[in-house]
Amino acid sequence: MMRYVEVGGLRLSVIGLGTWQFGSREWAYGATYASDTAPAIVRRAIELGVTLIDTAEIYGFGRSERIVGEAIRGRRDGLVIASKLVPLLPLPSVVGWQVRGSLRRLGVDAIDLYQVHFPNPFVSPRSTMAPMRPLLEDGLVRHVGVSNYSLGRWRAAERGLGHAVLTNQVRFSLATPLPHWELVPYAREQGRVVIAYSPLGQGLLSGSHSLNTAARADVRGRNPLFRPRSLRLAEPLLAAIHEAGAAHAATPAQVALAWLIGQGNVVAIPGARTVAQLEENVAAAELELSGAELDRLTAEATRFEMAVRH
Repeated sequence: MMRYVEVGGLRLSVIGLGTWQFGSREWAYGATYASDTAPAIVRRAIELGVTLIDTAEIYGFGRSERIVGEAIRGRRDGLVIASKLVPLLPLPSVVGWQVRGSLRRLGVDAIDLYQVHFPNPFVSPRSTMAPMRPLLEDGLVRHVGVSNYSLGRWRAAERGLGHAVLTNQVRFSLATPLPHWELVPYAREQGRVVIAYSPLGQGLLSGSHSLNTAARADVRGRNPLFRPRSLRLAEPLLAAIHEAGAAHAATPAQVALAWLIGQGNVVAIPGARTVAQLEENVAAAELELSGAELDRLTAEATRFEMAVRH
């Protein structure tokens, strides 16, 4: 049974669907993934109660949005369609052009959650948010979010917008738990949501990678988490994940996702290579870890992150 976080009039499934891999060559998923598998994943996700579908204009240079738009046609009701803009030149005319492009590719009248994809170091949060206000007023966008923002920038963005910046989408998992200490408490206190992308550490936490695994030929080959030293340091964390999984007859991926959504005001957006993988991810919504299990996983995750950083 799916669970939901309700904020600002949005009903977000605790397990959403990330679509970075839709239409993107970086993942090396094959020629038929975009045309056949990706739409099937979206349709099955909706059947299983997933409401949050996250995409971006930059994913596959718009192809991800088009794939999502085709797949949700006739299934729009109850969904939270989230997309992101690249804030290279956040002027009203440019941002208006960007949002209309996303609306056209998605085939929708309004984007439920429109997120700034990353902070522009040359533009203040206030100036970045200024062109978002007309989008809210004109009904092209229902809610505004940010991505890859620190807590300070998130708060500054809210002051600049003059409205709630409802979500902050960040890299967040047992392999990268830093948002647990700063962003999650703010989200709980203020009625906001942290959206966790790469919630399985791009597969590190799924239990399918080890020191004996061949180097990845896709985007993960550039991820420092898959270097031999990181894989060696991850062994205690992975052991804790496996132990929790054994106690609940759950997979390592389900344990990793359950830890995230167990924080409160956190939703995860794992991608999926197959419909079966999607179904495994969605089933994590039914897994509730004990306080002791959550604490042990948090401790191991913190030790891992500190070791990798040093």
